[in-house]
Amino acid sequence: MSKVIASCAIRGAREIYRQAEEFLEKSIKEKGESCEVKFPDTAFYFPFAYALLGEEVKKLGDAKKVLLYAKTLLHEDPSENIWLPYLGNTLDSGIAALLCEEIIMALRYLYGQEPQKDCNGFFSDTILRTLGIQLVDGRMPGFAAILGAAPDNKTAVSIVRELQKRSIMTFVGSNVNGRSIIDQLLEEKVEMGWDTYIIPYGRDTLSAIYPLNWAIRGALTFGGHKKGEALKCLKYCQNRVFAFGMVLGKLDDIKYATGAGAINMGFPIIADTDIPEIKPSGICTYEHVVKELDHEKIVPRSIEVRGLKIKVTEIPIPVPYSPAFEGERVRREQMFAQFGGKYSDAFEYVKMVAPDKIEDGKIEVIGPELDKIEDGGSAPLGIVVEVAGRKMQKDFESILERRIHGFLNEAMGVFHMGQRDMCWIRISKDARTKGFLLRHFGVILHARLHDVFSAIVDKAQITIYTKQEDVERLVKEAQVSYKERDARVEKMTDESVDLFWTCTLCQSFAPNHLCIIKPERLGLCGAYNWLDAKASYELNPAGPNQPIKKGICVDPVKGEWSGVNEVVLQKSNRTLERFCGYSIIDSPETSCGCFECIIAILPEANGFMVVNREYSGMTPAGMTFSTLAGTIGGGQQTPGFMGVGRLYIASKKFISAEGGLKRVVWMSKELKEALSDKLKKRCEEMGDPDFLNKIADETIGTTTEELLPFLEKVKHPALSMQAVM
Repeated sequence: MSKVIASCAIRGAREIYRQAEEFLEKSIKEKGESCEVKFPDTAFYFPFAYALLGEEVKKLGDAKKVLLYAKTLLHEDPSENIWLPYLGNTLDSGIAALLCEEIIMALRYLYGQEPQKDCNGFFSDTILRTLGIQLVDGRMPGFAAILGAAPDNKTAVSIVRELQKRSIMTFVGSNVNGRSIIDQLLEEKVEMGWDTYIIPYGRDTLSAIYPLNWAIRGALTFGGHKKGEALKCLKYCQNRVFAFGMVLGKLDDIKYATGAGAINMGFPIIADTDIPEIKPSGICTYEHVVKELDHEKIVPRSIEVRGLKIKVTEIPIPVPYSPAFEGERVRREQMFAQFGGKYSDAFEYVKMVAPDKIEDGKIEVIGPELDKIEDGGSAPLGIVVEVAGRKMQKDFESILERRIHGFLNEAMGVFHMGQRDMCWIRISKDARTKGFLLRHFGVILHARLHDVFSAIVDKAQITIYTKQEDVERLVKEAQVSYKERDARVEKMTDESVDLFWTCTLCQSFAPNHLCIIKPERLGLCGAYNWLDAKASYELNPAGPNQPIKKGICVDPVKGEWSGVNEVVLQKSNRTLERFCGYSIIDSPETSCGCFECIIAILPEANGFMVVNREYSGMTPAGMTFSTLAGTIGGGQQTPGFMGVGRLYIASKKFISAEGGLKRVVWMSKELKEALSDKLKKRCEEMGDPDFLNKIADETIGTTTEELLPFLEKVKHPALSMQAVM
């Protein structure tokens, strides 16, 4: 262990402690020990204090205990004359720094000093769960936290683009002599935000606690670890959260102390300056601290040191291509041309054909190319993808078609929204300047279909139409197919199939969790339905989606089958013995943390409420979405509470053992509006066309006291149903 690093980290921790102590004393003097203090939208209080110490910091007085513990981890500088091992003291200092930084940043929120200008600030639990599926399915292989500033703007942009190309989530912040990489990226008009995988957290080093406590919440959310299980939480970060720190420019004691905190979590530090290195492994998978002075090599070196598994798909198009660009927006002032939306007719259609009918890799543009379209204009567009394969099936058409959205969005400068005949595409001026053409849509789709669906796609031919008469003619054929597909899926029931499917995709983060995907219940992330799981198995027979023979029906009302129970026991690492697919009270499905919605019991109303993760307000359960999520994630069975995909709410099998949709007494307004068409149809099937209006939302109230008079007024059926418990 480097004596230089140890000395700097220990000094830095003492300085951070001093700042935390002074700030806390000031806050208590001005506001009192009973003053509430918290980070926004989290169920984990001060996440490090909660995970490592088991402390629930709710008031200023509660933080004193955390500060006192941090003080016990502080040490004097290493002796000049006597050699002692420095590692333990340095790691202690790192933990002290994290605990104290958390206190400081929470107090800043109390005083309205956070988030900083152009910065995200604290990362919410909602964001963590929203991105959860990308963390576990390999689309996002890891995280980088950049501290400081590059020697120039060009280098700053180059580094983050190299990370984007590899789909690595990049948190940017801190500074060198008052200049931050955030400023460098803003000056170069680099789009930052969750959608582009570039997140500005804050302009000082103390704010680096945000990406770090976001990581520790992964252990609590997806790992199922409990508060105070310090070693388990840190080990989880080391083994399952693939993060590293990249320090650009001169280091100071505060950066060294924060870096020591990161090393405790198994996150190595890579610097672009000539600093001492710590190469032996131990806490980190490989080296702990390394230097890479060549900025063209610093990203590959960082990936090597952390041991990330990166899959870079090289596609011959003139713009960068990566999932990191999937959320990029092309605004009107940036737009060269657009297709669909309310501006022109557009559609996309995948159809299965006989192998001898198409030529693999053939790409045609019939009509004007992009370079013939007026700058800022709109035009009609039809994208027809013909696929053939020995294992291709008609049922797979919609699955492939749905992926057009993501495949095209991953090209820098391309914005895609919607699907089928309701799509909307924009191409940026920058992409066009680099040479991007409509034929490159075909290049992308051909490459990605072969890459992702190689098990079922042997040939793919893409034809792009830009003449109005062609688009009008061909969209009619596509619409017939759309309707046929919808009818096939809608007619499928749990009783009509012999197989269900497992989905263990999230076990990389929640080891004991699995989804049981049925025709009438999709995965709780909302991304995988029965046909998706079937296609996945065809693609990868050894993958996360495995067939389940239902076996003997033990209970048709609760949805319990012997074959499902056997698989659940095996796949949950023998932690679960029973699974009831239609019940929320008796052995319900587990939750990993990626769920779109939460169902929660409201005993006073003899019913249930449903809240989506986008809703940040209070609910009648007395908890926000984040708080609820913190109690049910990590692969637990929690009777009365359950995470679900939003489309499951409109299913006939939705908590049918407890009465189904008729038990829902409250639903967040946004969710109700988003599902209104499907819910109205379901209400008609129930024989109560007006039932949707009997479900309260936040405009009616967010407490059971406010809720009950409304339910009585509208004569909600839940009030007269058998007791739910």
